[in-house]
Amino acid sequence: MTEPITRTVLRRLLTLRLPPGRSRRDERGDVPGWVLITVMTAGLVAALWAVAGPQLSQMLQDALASVRG
Repeated sequence: MTEPITRTVLRRLLTLRLPPGRSRRDERGDVPGWVLITVMTAGLVAALWAVAGPQLSQMLQDALASVRG
């Protein structure tokens, strides 16, 4: 007959899986880094759209006109 796993045993098993010196809080990831990447990407898209917006709009209109016939 097996004994039910208690919270203490389960907690110990979970902490054994983590590398030494790391805690569960370290598993959240690098949030400020992802925010910076998102803001920089939005900035690049805005800059490209400001420079190439009219050309992109014209290309889209030309493509739609060619599909319509």
